[in-house]
Amino acid sequence: MTFSIFEGQGTNQIIFQFKASPLAVTFKLTGETDDIFQIQPDGLLYHSKALDRETRAVHKLQVSALDAHGNTVEGPVPITIEVKDINDNRPVFLQSKYEGSVRQNSRPGKPFMYVNATDLDDPATPNGQLIYKIIMQLPKVNNVMYFQINNKTGAISLTLAGSQELDPLKNPSYKLVASVEDMGGQNEHSFSDTTSVDIMVKENIWKAPEPVEIEENSTNPYPIKITQVRWNEPGALYSLVEKEKLSKFPFLIDQEGDIYVTQPLDREEKDAYVFYAVATDEHRKPLAFPLQIQVKVKDINDNPPTCSSTVTVLEVQENEQIGNSIGTLIAHDMDEENTINSVLGYRIVDQTPKVPRDGLFLVQAYSGMFQLALQSLRKRDTPQYNLTVEVSDKDFKTLCFVQINIIDINDQIPIFEKSDYGNLTLPEDTAIGTVILTIQATDADEPYTGSSKILYRITQGDSEGHLEIETDPETNTGYVKVKKPLDFEAVDVYNIVFQAENPEPLVLDVQYNASSSATFRLIVTDVNEAPQFSQQLYQARVREDVAKGTKVGNVTAKDPEGLDISYSLRGDKRGWLKIDPVTGEIFSVASLDREAESLYRVQVVATEVGGSSLSSTARFHLTLMDVNDNPPRLVKEYTGLFFCYPPKAPGSLIFEATDDDQQSFRGRHFTFSLGRESLRKDWEVSKINGTHARLSTKHTGFEERVYHIPVRINDSGWPPLEGTVSLPVTFCKCEEDRCFQPAGHMPGIPTVGMTVGVLLTTFLVIGIILAVVFFQIKKNKGQHNVESAQASEVKPLRN
Repeated sequence: MTFSIFEGQGTNQIIFQFKASPLAVTFKLTGETDDIFQIQPDGLLYHSKALDRETRAVHKLQVSALDAHGNTVEGPVPITIEVKDINDNRPVFLQSKYEGSVRQNSRPGKPFMYVNATDLDDPATPNGQLIYKIIMQLPKVNNVMYFQINNKTGAISLTLAGSQELDPLKNPSYKLVASVEDMGGQNEHSFSDTTSVDIMVKENIWKAPEPVEIEENSTNPYPIKITQVRWNEPGALYSLVEKEKLSKFPFLIDQEGDIYVTQPLDREEKDAYVFYAVATDEHRKPLAFPLQIQVKVKDINDNPPTCSSTVTVLEVQENEQIGNSIGTLIAHDMDEENTINSVLGYRIVDQTPKVPRDGLFLVQAYSGMFQLALQSLRKRDTPQYNLTVEVSDKDFKTLCFVQINIIDINDQIPIFEKSDYGNLTLPEDTAIGTVILTIQATDADEPYTGSSKILYRITQGDSEGHLEIETDPETNTGYVKVKKPLDFEAVDVYNIVFQAENPEPLVLDVQYNASSSATFRLIVTDVNEAPQFSQQLYQARVREDVAKGTKVGNVTAKDPEGLDISYSLRGDKRGWLKIDPVTGEIFSVASLDREAESLYRVQVVATEVGGSSLSSTARFHLTLMDVNDNPPRLVKEYTGLFFCYPPKAPGSLIFEATDDDQQSFRGRHFTFSLGRESLRKDWEVSKINGTHARLSTKHTGFEERVYHIPVRINDSGWPPLEGTVSLPVTFCKCEEDRCFQPAGHMPGIPTVGMTVGVLLTTFLVIGIILAVVFFQIKKNKGQHNVESAQASEVKPLRN
C-alpha cells in the first residue's frame, strides 16, 4: 500500500486502520519508522511527529498481524509513505558576490557569466522552480538596461543597447543586484534571495583595422601580410567575405587573424577593394558583426601617355588674331589622376610645312592648348599644317600628331536667284513628301565649307509646319515639300517667306539682307473628302441576355465638308445588330449568344449624304458577357457502360459532365442526384469533384438487361440550371472482363433472307453497269478505227 502525506503536518495524524483475522490480537510496525510512525494494537497506523521531505522523501514500512504468542498471523504487508513537498525552504545563491567581465561590442544575448542558486524543495514542483531577475543596475545611463539575465539558467548577457553603448572609457565597471525567487515567481508567498554582481567592461579588440595601401605590381614574394584582426578570446575561426564578386579574390586570412594579399595588384584594373573579416565559433555561428577591410592600391608610374586619336584635326580661320586659341590636343595617362605620375607635358617638335616661317604655333606646356604665335594665316599660302607634338610624363614620352586646317572666313551671304517664286495652286489632298517647288541661292565663299553651305528655312506664313525644305549638299538647291496634310478648311492661302543662311556665323561686319530671302504664295483648293470617324475601333460589353432593342454602343463620324452622314453596318452575319442611320447608335435586334460568338465583330460604314457619297469604315467589337443559360450535359455519349452478370458485389462507374457557359476562375461545380426517388433502393450517385461523379449499385440482384438511369445535374450557377441525362448501363455476361452478347436477331438487324435479297439486287445493278460500259467501249473502238484509217493515209503508224 502507498500513502502520500504532506510534510510539516501536525502530530498524531491517522494514516490508515488495518484489520486482520480473529486470531490476531495485535500489530507490529517495522522498517524506516524514524521514530515517527507508530501502530496501535488495534491496527491504527499514524505518525507522531511532523514529516520532513528534505530529511527523507520516502519511508519503506512493513505491517504484521500477531497472535497472543507473538507469532505472525498475516503479513508482513509492505507500506510506502511518500512525503509530499511544501514550500518550506528558500532559494540560496551559491555565492554572496559574483565577479565577471565583458568586452564592449560583444554579441547581444551571448552569455558571458552565470549566477546560480539552489532550493532544497522538490524541483519537480513549483516549490523548487527558480526564476532569476536583475533588479538593479548601477550606473543606469539614460534609464537603459545594458545587461539581461536568462530567468531560468541565470546566464547574464548584454542587451542590444549594451552591445552598442558599453564603453570602458566612460564607465569601466557596473554593479548588478540579481534576485532568485521560487514558486516560479508567480506566488505572493514565494521565497527569494539576492546577490551582487560586479562586472568589468574591457576594451573591444574586434575592431576594423585602418585602411591599407598596397603598391601596385610589387615584385616582393607573395603572399604578403597587409593587416590583421583579432577576436576578444582565443579559439575563433576567421574567414573573409567578398563585398563584390570578383573573378579572382586576391586575399586570404589565416586562423591567427592575419590577412594577406596573394598576388600583384594593378591599380588601372582595380584601384580599391572592400571586403569583410568574419569571426565564428566552432559551430560556425558569428561571434560579432563582420569587420570591413579597405585596401587601396597605390599607383606607380607604369603607363605611358596615349593620344586620344591618331590625328587631332583643328581649324583656324584666315583672319584669326595672334594669341587666339585654336584648339586643344587631348592625351591620356592611365596612372592615378592628380598625381605626379599622370601630369603630362606638351612640346611641338616639328611643323610641316615651314611656310611662310617655322614656329607659327604655340602649345601650352601642361594643358595642350594651341595658339596662333607669329601672324595671321592665309589659305592661299598653305591650306594645311601638320605638327608633331611630344607628350611626356616623368618617365615616358609619346609622339602625337596634329593637323591644322586653314578655313575660309564667312564674309559672303547667300543670294536667291529670284526674290519671288510666284503663286502655286495645290489640292488639299496632295500627298505628304511631294516636292512642290525648287528654290536656289548661291554663296561666293569657298565651296563645300560651312561658309558656303546654305540652309533654307521658312520664317513666315507656315506657323503650323505644313511645309519643309530639304537642301542638296552638292548644289545648295532647296526642295520645298509637303510635311503635314494640307487642310483647305483650316488654311486656304499660305504667304511664305524663305530665308537662306550659312551654318557658319558671318564675320562681324557682314549681315544677312533682303537678297537672302524670297517670297512664295501657295493656294490650297478644296477636295471632297470622305467622312472621318473619331476612332477606328469602337468597343462595348453587354450581357448576352440583354433584351432586344437594347442600345449596345455608339459611333461618331464627321464630314470635313460639313455634309450629313448616314450610318450602316457591314458584316453582321448573324443579324444581331442594327444601327440608327442618323445618330450612329447601335442596338440589338435578336437574341445574343455568347456560346455562339463571344466577341462579335462588325464594320460601321459612314457615308456622306449628297455630294460624291464617299464613305469610310470603322470597326465595332461587341464583347458578350456570359449568363448562365445552358443546362449541364454529359461530356460525351456513354454507350459502353456495363457490369458483368451475375454481379458478385456492388460496383460503380464514373461519368463526367460539362456545360457550354463560360467557366469561372474556380472551375465548374456540378451537383449530381438520381432522377427518380424510386431508384434510390438500387442505385446511388456520389460526387467525386466539380465535374465527375460515380454511379454505384447498392446490391447484386439485377437482371441481365439494359437499365436506363436518369441523373439530374445542377450547375450551381445563377440562376441555377438543371439538366437530366440518361445513362444506359448493361448487365451482361463477360469474357476476359469484356461484355459478351451472343449473336441473335436484334431490332434493326436484317434477317438472312433480307441480306440475300440485298446482295442479289446489288449484283444485278453491277451487271447492268458493266454491260453499258462494255457497249460504250465497243462503239468508241469502231470510231477510233475509222479515224486511224483516215490518219494512215497522211502519216505512217508509230509504235
